[in-house]
Amino acid sequence: MNTPPNPSSILQTAFGFWGSKVLLTAVEVGLFTTLAGRRLTGAELGKELHFHPRANPDFFDALVAMKFLEREGDGPDAMYFNTPEGATFLDAGSPRYIGGILVMLNARLFKFWNDLPEALRTGRPQNEVKHGQKGMFEELYSDLPRLEQFMNAMTGISRMNFEAFAEKFNFSQFRTLCDIGGATGLLSIEVAKRHPHVHCTSFDLPVVEPIAKQHIAEARLESRIRTASGDFFKDPLPTADLITMGMILHDWNLEKKMHLIRSAYDALPPGGALVTIEALIDDARRENVQGLLMSLNMLIEFGEAFDYTGADFRRWCSEVGFTRFEIIHLTGPSSAAVAYK
Repeated sequence: MNTPPNPSSILQTAFGFWGSKVLLTAVEVGLFTTLAGRRLTGAELGKELHFHPRANPDFFDALVAMKFLEREGDGPDAMYFNTPEGATFLDAGSPRYIGGILVMLNARLFKFWNDLPEALRTGRPQNEVKHGQKGMFEELYSDLPRLEQFMNAMTGISRMNFEAFAEKFNFSQFRTLCDIGGATGLLSIEVAKRHPHVHCTSFDLPVVEPIAKQHIAEARLESRIRTASGDFFKDPLPTADLITMGMILHDWNLEKKMHLIRSAYDALPPGGALVTIEALIDDARRENVQGLLMSLNMLIEFGEAFDYTGADFRRWCSEVGFTRFEIIHLTGPSSAAVAYK
């Protein structure tokens, strides 16, 4: 007997934005940071967050039901406290905080995704540019405090993948690494901490260099990591045995992707390798939901930019002259695509 169709998954996804907005709002108002090391009643928590009494207990209990908060007891005297995950990843005082990217999702992308139908019809960005403002990167690079805030947000979400790459990739044949679009220098820092024989360069625009220098100094790795600045579409890339690009290639259209791949090839010695770290889409384009949604996000942000499969990466790199390839799964939807010269 055939099982009748069930609408549960349809409804769960259709209403998914409700839960998303609850979590994003909780991070934006600092709920998890407020609860750091504490247990508060709903009334106490609401007062500290400046909520109207109507928010209690619905908002907090929704987070409990969604497994983002813990609660001891029932009723008005129940005490709310952080889950281990909330304490680790959503408390702004935690070194593994990832909330910065969630704040950005809430402040920017939540409303821009409302215009997905227009993006699909026109192929044009639906971000600030659509409303006559500067593009995201143009705005950020003209405002150093906001740029640093953005880079710290990206550091939180990138850290687990860069740590996994530093652990899983075989660095034994490589002595030098250059990270293109290195931002705060995080990838170089994670590699240098684990592989004393590797000397790293973090390469980005001149305005970013002081931010990277500060983070490298805080990690006490100035003797092993240097910074270099330039425009990777105008300037040659620094030479190195290994060139990495963490969430860089997907920001561009195919022409610019190919420019970056050729520039990396030219900067590598024989036996060198190019590594891109992305939410790499599976070759059959059936499984990596996050990778496919990320590609739609690139449409909303940049229009022509898109994410790609391992097969795409192999094809593009083969055209340039790379001869051997591998894919290394990192964490969640993300992988490292490697091309050897």
